[in-house]
Amino acid sequence: MKYLKVYGPLIILVLLIDTVSEMISTQVFKIGKIEISILPLVFAVIIAILIYLIPAKPIKKLYNDKRVQFAGKYMILIMLPLMARYGANVAPKINEIISVGWVFLVHELGNLGTIIFGLPVALLLGLREEAIGSTLGLGREGELAYISEKYTLNSPEGRGVLGIYLIGTIFGSIIFSILAPLLLGMGFNYKAVAMSAGVGSSSMMTAASTSLAALVPKHSDTILSFAAASQLLTSFIGTYIMYFLAVPLQRFMYTHITSLLDKKKEVYPDHD
Repeated sequence: MKYLKVYGPLIILVLLIDTVSEMISTQVFKIGKIEISILPLVFAVIIAILIYLIPAKPIKKLYNDKRVQFAGKYMILIMLPLMARYGANVAPKINEIISVGWVFLVHELGNLGTIIFGLPVALLLGLREEAIGSTLGLGREGELAYISEKYTLNSPEGRGVLGIYLIGTIFGSIIFSILAPLLLGMGFNYKAVAMSAGVGSSSMMTAASTSLAALVPKHSDTILSFAAASQLLTSFIGTYIMYFLAVPLQRFMYTHITSLLDKKKEVYPDHD
């Protein structure tokens, strides 16, 4: 009963936010020829943030550290069934994945860009352990599950990946809705743009592929199938690339860059 009394209000709030978000459902806005899809997940995050901003003591108590840590600790229980579902989705489509071609495999190496380009910038900005979570891929479900299991979401690494996850949830689908038509207008082949939509986020992939399909309706089936195949590969092969390439590369770069930065501090100490 004590456990339910402490965490019950938070669980009820989450269920209410989920219900309201699903009632709002997916909303599509048009800006010229560009369609922007806002998914229920985005509304859920925005509503939760807006509630927290209400200047009332009961609200502040609802979002206290103990309850936030509880949410972070048990978020892995939500991630694990999702990872299992990815595996179940892949098994019946192994032949389809193999027949897609090597181009999709090369596409997966693009996920290393967040480490190669993002990690040095994050470290130069002063982040340390947070940089590990915030630059391991796009911070979607796969990265969130890995970081939460290895470090927990209450760690600096966990805060890093959770911050990127929330930013991607709020702004990712909006940016991808605009980016896909923009790339098409720049002369990129619609198949290439569709393949690039599968970055590991279902919401971003859906936003990019639907906005692209709306501009090229006669090839909509091809666009949606290429985007889905790309997403499937990212969910499956991307996990192995993360474990066997991204994580070792990140550790190597983190160790050497932090070592260089620490030496620089010793040579040029702060005199503030």
